[in-house]
Amino acid sequence: MQAQLQPLFGEEPTSALPSFKLKQILVPVDFSECTEKALLYAVPFARQFDATLTLLHVVEPPYLPASEMGVVVEVESKNDARKELEPLRARLAGKVRCQTMVRKGSAQIEIIDAAKELGSDLIILGSHGRTGVERLLMGSTVEKVVRRASCPILIVRPHEHDFISGNPTDWQPACQS
Repeated sequence: MQAQLQPLFGEEPTSALPSFKLKQILVPVDFSECTEKALLYAVPFARQFDATLTLLHVVEPPYLPASEMGVVVEVESKNDARKELEPLRARLAGKVRCQTMVRKGSAQIEIIDAAKELGSDLIILGSHGRTGVERLLMGSTVEKVVRRASCPILIVRPHEHDFISGNPTDWQPACQS
């Protein structure tokens, strides 16, 4: 399905307006409320444009000091992430085309690389809304992705006005059973 952009104020409608197409939507997933909120937007976009959702989880290397033996215990594995992604993908099955992807590395780099490799038309990214010292210490993955991504990004903040209409609960969000 193609959506036609509406003319700007004062312009006459023409058939020369560009068509707006979304075929591939990337949704980075961290299994938090931010993921749930991002999916409230991603599912209707995917339905409207008959696009494929790719749920991407990035397993970041732990930033723990090495033990005396020099071995760092892996906090989360790719297999653990795949197990957590599967119920989320299953909840979306039958509602939208959905695939999952797990990568290991720096979240912002892996999100940007995955978007390029998939040819993503849109990234829908949940933001934790960290500020102050917490943002300084944790960094902002969203900010880093926005600066370097090669496609448009919809940033969904946790406590902001929504533009979703209708019943967003006609699919099951990530955190509900």
